[in-house]
Amino acid sequence: MSADITIKQAQADVDQWIKTVGVRYFNELTNLGILMEEVGELSRLMVRKYGEQSFKETDKGKEISDEMADVLWVLICLANQTGVDLTEALQKNFEKKNIRDANRHQENEKLK
Repeated sequence: MSADITIKQAQADVDQWIKTVGVRYFNELTNLGILMEEVGELSRLMVRKYGEQSFKETDKGKEISDEMADVLWVLICLANQTGVDLTEALQKNFEKKNIRDANRHQENEKLK
């Protein structure tokens, strides 16, 4: 796997891994639950590193980058299972935001 991976390639690589090493996908609802767990693990580390909570022994040695990758992995699984092309979806999301939010943030007094 190359260092610069496209979203499309990531979807293909995850699919290949799931179908060989992982045997099969968990069902969609199971993967949704796993996604929530992974987001929770990311949140736990973020609030300890950037928030006011202190680290617990069980948090030590965990990396935010690894937790983000876990979130991305499960999100890719869900996209593969539901037929979502994440490259296309992200492109459409940029288009939506560029139209809807063209001036919204520049005009937000809270951001100045």
